[in-house]
Amino acid sequence: MAPQTYAVAHNRDVVHIRQAVRVLAQQCRLSLVDQTKMITAASELARNTLVYGGGGTATTGLVRKAGRQGVAAVFADEGPGIPDVDLAMTDGWTSGGGMGLGLSGTRRLVDEFELVTETGVGTTVTIIKWGR
Repeated sequence: MAPQTYAVAHNRDVVHIRQAVRVLAQQCRLSLVDQTKMITAASELARNTLVYGGGGTATTGLVRKAGRQGVAAVFADEGPGIPDVDLAMTDGWTSGGGMGLGLSGTRRLVDEFELVTETGVGTTVTIIKWGR
């Protein structure tokens, strides 16, 4: 199945992205615990894209590497960027608008986490959860 890109412009888009990630996690045969972790991480990042990035896109799909299969999601916006990445990645820090996980909590839920941000340009976060 080819990667799918979704707009992140409304609260309902966050729900659609959660559902898309759930389907992929089931197709990938992630455990129920790993499905929940990936869905939660994707939901938090979709909400961040909407609230802090002013909207953007989410691209989801299955990925393979070294004989393993996983679920990947890339969240991109053209918002203000994150001025202090170290602070944003500090455990327990949240700006108050999301589920309270913050980026550090989201990072702990997945196997791979990459954050690219530039002030005034935007932010892209890529996450992957690998099947066991």
